[in-house]
Amino acid sequence: MTHTLKRAILATLVLLPLAANAASCPDTLKFVKRKLNSSETVNLCSEYQGKTLLIVNTASYCGFTPQFEGLEKLYADYKEKGVVVLGFPSHDFNQEDDDEGKTAELCELTYGVKFPMFEPMAVRGDDADPLYRKLAAQAGEAPKWNFHKYVVNREGKVVASFSAMTKPTSDDLIEALEGAM
Repeated sequence: MTHTLKRAILATLVLLPLAANAASCPDTLKFVKRKLNSSETVNLCSEYQGKTLLIVNTASYCGFTPQFEGLEKLYADYKEKGVVVLGFPSHDFNQEDDDEGKTAELCELTYGVKFPMFEPMAVRGDDADPLYRKLAAQAGEAPKWNFHKYVVNREGKVVASFSAMTKPTSDDLIEALEGAM
């Protein structure tokens, strides 16, 4: 076998799973997002495909901000079962800091957030980030306020949507999350 043929076979073996993964990636995960207060990016498909997700738009200066505690508890309780909470700060409701460093500090120091937090983004209206457009289209509703929660099953489909009024530890949300696992 020639060296060129060996390299071609090796390249095929390496690239074929990557191409198959991209083709099978659900539309809700076909995004690369920047981590909060960082230049590091995350390919949502590579990182979270096959996991149950709770996707939440957050805000630092909202009456619902203490929900970070419940979200972190939920993440700690369920991460070993393949559940990941993803937080996306949003200034759509005028309650998020313009300084990502302050947002990160609030999440980490005040609430002990260890679940992944990402770059701030618009979550509703004409300026909505494409991720949130997909979530809203599948759920039939865009966030009406901060701390709106989308439950996404292992196949990448939104299976439930909850308003800010629903606490992360509510029986309904936990039931939806467990049903999506």
